[in-house]
Amino acid sequence: MNRFRTKIKINAILPVVCAVFLMAAMIHCGKAPVLTLEESLQTIPGATVKQLTPQPPFAKAFEIMLVQPLDHDRPDGPSFQQRILVSHLEAGAPVALVTEGYAIRHNYIRELSELLGANEIRVEHRYFGKSLPKTMDWRYLNLKQATADYHRIRQLLGKLYTNKWIATGWSKGGQTALAYRLYYPDDAAITVAYDAPLNLAQAEPRIDAFFETVGDDFCRRKLIKFQRAVLKRKAELLPIFIEYSEKKRFIYSIGAEKAFEYAVLEYPFSFWQYEKIDCKAIPADNAEAWRVFDHLKKVVSFGSYADQSMNSPAMYQFATEFGYYGYVTRNVQELLSCDDYSNFVFAPQDVELPFDPSIMRELDEFLRTKGKRILAIYGENDPWSAPQVELAGGVDTLKMILKKGNHFTFIKSFEEEDRQRMVSDLKEWLLQ
Repeated sequence: MNRFRTKIKINAILPVVCAVFLMAAMIHCGKAPVLTLEESLQTIPGATVKQLTPQPPFAKAFEIMLVQPLDHDRPDGPSFQQRILVSHLEAGAPVALVTEGYAIRHNYIRELSELLGANEIRVEHRYFGKSLPKTMDWRYLNLKQATADYHRIRQLLGKLYTNKWIATGWSKGGQTALAYRLYYPDDAAITVAYDAPLNLAQAEPRIDAFFETVGDDFCRRKLIKFQRAVLKRKAELLPIFIEYSEKKRFIYSIGAEKAFEYAVLEYPFSFWQYEKIDCKAIPADNAEAWRVFDHLKKVVSFGSYADQSMNSPAMYQFATEFGYYGYVTRNVQELLSCDDYSNFVFAPQDVELPFDPSIMRELDEFLRTKGKRILAIYGENDPWSAPQVELAGGVDTLKMILKKGNHFTFIKSFEEEDRQRMVSDLKEWLLQ
């Protein structure tokens, strides 16, 4: 009976032993087993991989939750999981590494994959979306740590994707892509930054000056008249604002009146940033209250001033490294209820917010003198184009500004001739 049990055990493990010896023999003979893409991704240390349904033009798609050090200077310290979306075209194709500035939300960068036949790897920014640490320790929310996230991902996935990489991002993600190039100049062959400002002050004065020249005189005057009309009719419009906010469950710890005034001050910035409404369609001073309110609501996001926007990680970064914009109050000052309308009230208030200009100054110097194979794209009417980057020039950098373009300006936004010029340069840079 004992010998029978022993025989059963030997028979049970024999196939496993044979498989091990066979795999060892194959490896010894230079015939290592070929892993699928998913199996290869699963071998990445600290990676949890889930297969997704791919979207055209991709053949496969995966979500990776990758364990990352909270502090890359202490890799054995606290960690967090960072969300990565891999859209696979083919192993030998280039890679578009999308450095998101926030949570992963949109697919606006996909045009590089379509234009250049590239795989796409989208990386959610630390402290956003699903990529949250257990405690929001603000010390580690900075460009040094964020770009180190991308560098580590580049090292890990670069073993699977060995062709050239393109770093790209939009808006805050574009700023991050440029900083990534500064800190790790050899990680990406090309950087494409869409609508990415380079602010040299916590509240960038060049944006204030921008509102004196953007568009035409008729439109600029129309916007100011609308702001003044709304504030003059505050007693009539504020109750509508409060009723609407209650339906949306917006709570304003700063006070409903001040939130309303923030929205009015924001109006010119958002109008030009998104510019989807003809200036002639702006309601007259004496238009019905609902029409005036509806127009303001279409242009400005009221939720930006609600408690849901407090302790914003993005605003922390704007306050400490990226820089941001202030509000032009001189046209409506006497109609406001107070003097202070800083956007940084929405940043975390339990930590100091000193602005360090050295990082953006270093980036500015790098782009002016050493930046190569960089494409920067802007819309002429976008306020964020006021502090646009200045590039080194020459045949291997290109800055394109779309006439009357807004903050959603991409390669596809341009006329055919300009599109062809950009794509031609990008393809040439990939060959260098």
